[in-house]
Amino acid sequence: MSEIRPLRIGLTGSIGMGKSTTAQLFRDEGIAVFDSDAIVHELYQGAAVEPIAKSFPQVVENGVINRAKLADVVLKNPQALKKVEEIVHPLVWSERDKFFKTYQEKGAHIVVYDIPLLFEKGVDSSVDIIIVASATSEAQKTRVLARPGMTVEKFEVLKSKQMSDVEKRARADFIVDTSFGLESARQQVRDILDKLTQSLSKQDKK
Repeated sequence: MSEIRPLRIGLTGSIGMGKSTTAQLFRDEGIAVFDSDAIVHELYQGAAVEPIAKSFPQVVENGVINRAKLADVVLKNPQALKKVEEIVHPLVWSERDKFFKTYQEKGAHIVVYDIPLLFEKGVDSSVDIIIVASATSEAQKTRVLARPGMTVEKFEVLKSKQMSDVEKRARADFIVDTSFGLESARQQVRDILDKLTQSLSKQDKK
């Protein structure tokens, strides 16, 4: 295994703030991104199906988890949500560890963990740098309400489960403001990577 330990960036942001777009911008720059939402999606078709089915059989269809039905179950039931998280989170972290080892062996200097609830779940302690994707509240609301099946009520419930954007920005090492379009965000990502690469280069020379 390479002796280089990749710098672990934790990328987060509230719903509708452009986090997924920002993650893709890092990929465009050749940085490996661990997409925790994508991993959860895979788990809902595999390893998480059986344990979730034991507690919530009504959310399983054709051998996979129906995410819409599961969302209905957990959205207003904190105990159900906690139960699902107790099942899913350890599986996600196991996949994250595999991802890290893979890119460490490849000699990567930087990796990104795309984690929506980085602060809320206390995962911020497991990363070296925190980047928050942010936007104006008006842009956030417009983006989220444009999603299929989204309502103002559902948006408010989802937002209430997340730390405020103001607090996330205050705890960030870097902020990518997605309010000004894709190319603006792309330049911000490149600027951040330039700074981090320079910092790593200085450390290597010590």
